[in-house]
Amino acid sequence: MTALVTGGTGFVGSAVVRRLLESGESVRVLVRAGSDHSNLDGLDIERATGDLTDPASLARAAAGCDTLYHVAADYRLWVHDPAAMDKANIEGTRNVLLAAAEAGCRRMVYTSSVATLGLRRDGTPADEFDPSSLEDMCGAYKRSKFLAEREVMQLVERHHLPVVIVNPSTPVGPRDLRPTPTGRMVLDAITGRMPAYVDTGLNIVHVDDVADGHLLAMQHGEVGQRYILGGENLFLRDILIRLAEMSGQRPPRVRLPHGLVLPMAWISECWARLTNNDDPRLTVTGIKLARKLMFFSSDRARRELGYSPRPADDALRDAMVWFRETGAGSEPTRQAA
Repeated sequence: MTALVTGGTGFVGSAVVRRLLESGESVRVLVRAGSDHSNLDGLDIERATGDLTDPASLARAAAGCDTLYHVAADYRLWVHDPAAMDKANIEGTRNVLLAAAEAGCRRMVYTSSVATLGLRRDGTPADEFDPSSLEDMCGAYKRSKFLAEREVMQLVERHHLPVVIVNPSTPVGPRDLRPTPTGRMVLDAITGRMPAYVDTGLNIVHVDDVADGHLLAMQHGEVGQRYILGGENLFLRDILIRLAEMSGQRPPRVRLPHGLVLPMAWISECWARLTNNDDPRLTVTGIKLARKLMFFSSDRARRELGYSPRPADDALRDAMVWFRETGAGSEPTRQAA
């Protein structure tokens, strides 16, 4: 069998590719022309050059494949042009699922996000059945993923596409090249570059456990259903203390109120527009999201898929070791998918 993986050069996608190879499957990875292939170095895979917005290239990539893992997404908390993110995340998702269906793929897994889920006002962990609406979506990324997931459900219902949805929480671990916003937080913490913080709650999960969850969803997931692939719910304060203990750094002692940091985020984004910088250190979306506890339950995935994530400390430690060994992220880089 041959599995097609989109986003295989990225953080979560490369973990999925490795897990598929370990399970004995043949893997074809959709790669964009000119993209960084470092996460695929040394792997016995096929590469198919294409783009989510180019249906012809997707048809060529999907030909002869039995399964699809659509992991690719434009993941940024701030963008100059939200329409470009919509095109990649919404239109691109429709394009690749239809191409896979036309090629005869028998099963597909779509990587959504817990960003599409509703949150509980009392701070208790949300699950797959907590309702949300487009009006609840804060920022271009959450909006695009919400609409993309809606598109997937319509394809399942109207065209009977065999798609299972997974909703990873906050993956942490090795091979976070760019890095992601959470990876940047880890990097700043272990290098002593975080003198203060805005507290929030996150669900931390090892990226390799997220990859395992993708394969379990392919094998056991119910078509048209979604499964949270999460780990341990922690306050950011506790995450930073754990990272400080692991790295020998002092944890940040200053907790900044959200109301103080929000104007700073507006200034940061304005400066990014003026300087044509697509990577502001502070974003309005990030600060607004920090006001809520992003706590989630993976009980359904445990029960129905056999999902079993490791402790959050393992994810944090593996990320720290990888950053230190590779030097990745030591220079400012673009925050991307």
